[in-house]
Amino acid sequence: MRILLVEDDPSLGATLQSWLQLDGYAVDWVRRGDLAETALRTQPYQCVLLDRGLPGLSGDGLLSGLRARRSDVPVLMITARDTLHDRIEGLDLGADDYLVKPFDLEELSARIRAAIRRGARQATAVLRHGRIELDPAAKQVRRDGEPVVLTAREFAVLHALMLHGQQTLSRAQLEDVLYGWGEEVESNAVEVHVHHLRRKLGRGLIRTVRGLGYALAPPP
Repeated sequence: MRILLVEDDPSLGATLQSWLQLDGYAVDWVRRGDLAETALRTQPYQCVLLDRGLPGLSGDGLLSGLRARRSDVPVLMITARDTLHDRIEGLDLGADDYLVKPFDLEELSARIRAAIRRGARQATAVLRHGRIELDPAAKQVRRDGEPVVLTAREFAVLHALMLHGQQTLSRAQLEDVLYGWGEEVESNAVEVHVHHLRRKLGRGLIRTVRGLGYALAPPP
């Protein structure tokens, strides 16, 4: 899953990006509101972490524009503005949640999961393919009703493939799911994750389309 982090503080931004990557998200980090607006017009995100005080375009202005365009992407405001009036104002602008700095990183992760779950109930159902069931919001996978433990990046690859049915995804498309802007891409990461998914979920689940990429095999 892909998150847009909009934060102009370099130290906090780097900390949040690293934490969220460990939590299994691909993270695109921008430091200006106008750059965030461009990113949101060109890339789908599962959640936005938005500071209010930004150069270029304020967080309030960015959020107002998003909701005026009827975008329902979950937005979690992260800000030092901590009065009751500030919280009410942020939520009335269209934020799904409001977290005051400084905050605990584990709480941030929990609030992101909750925001994505709320969005998933509105837009993304549980995905099923043959014997495999994937719940995007809960980050859970089951095979024949039994839970299967996947790493965050294995989950991301499987989620992308299941979203596209039996359509072939290239290696570059899957790398885009796994890595945020500026992250170093491991040369054989996709192949390794596909190998592990086959071992955990069945060798016949994912087929290699020679020269093109990977796709789900037709269910038995």
